[in-house]
Amino acid sequence: MNIFEDFLATISDTEVTATSAVFKLALSLLLGGIVGFERKRKGQVAGARTFALISMGATLAMIVSIYIPQVYLGLKNGDPGRVAAQVITGVGFLGAGAIIQTKGSVRGLTTAAGIWMVAALGLAVGVGLYWVAVISTVLILFTLVSLEQYERHAKLDWEGRIIHLRAGEIVEDLERYKQLLGQYNVALHNVLVEYDYGGQKTDLKFVVLARSTTDFVSLFARMRNLYRTEYISLQNEI
Repeated sequence: MNIFEDFLATISDTEVTATSAVFKLALSLLLGGIVGFERKRKGQVAGARTFALISMGATLAMIVSIYIPQVYLGLKNGDPGRVAAQVITGVGFLGAGAIIQTKGSVRGLTTAAGIWMVAALGLAVGVGLYWVAVISTVLILFTLVSLEQYERHAKLDWEGRIIHLRAGEIVEDLERYKQLLGQYNVALHNVLVEYDYGGQKTDLKFVVLARSTTDFVSLFARMRNLYRTEYISLQNEI
């Protein structure tokens, strides 16, 4: 019992020791890795290793920030606020690297926010706020998992999309397209039409709202059979 109490006293002390430093790094590795596993499960490039390293890096920066004035200036505590500010600023570059932008589509914002949050977790562990870090990890997982399920259940995961279709004939009756979109529970907001009478072609852009689970492959397979179709593409609405 005395050993356990001594251990608690050691990791709770503001003075940096080998035991407290190792415990903080191990805890930040665990918490960061847990969040990283959840991101990897969603197919994100940044996974457990990336999140664990970010969390441990922030913790190590905080430990060093406390240790330097403690040893070299004879102070009990340093000014960890300086390093914390630099960590939060610097981790923004990592978050930007997790964001992928393609044609009208921006993905990775949740992962970027997770990276920023995990860096803050590491700082909390480094300064000794263990329970705050653990509770924050639980809340992060709740946000990433439970709130996502709630969004789907409450039908809040609708996304604006643009279906671009080129038909090899003049299409003047769009009702068949509208009925097919309705069968897939895709809400049609607007249609942009361009006719090429010389080449006998029709350019259609359907501005729609669709669920993240919509089977666009099946939808496109049926759309191409309505009229002679040359081209179909999908992009997020800008």
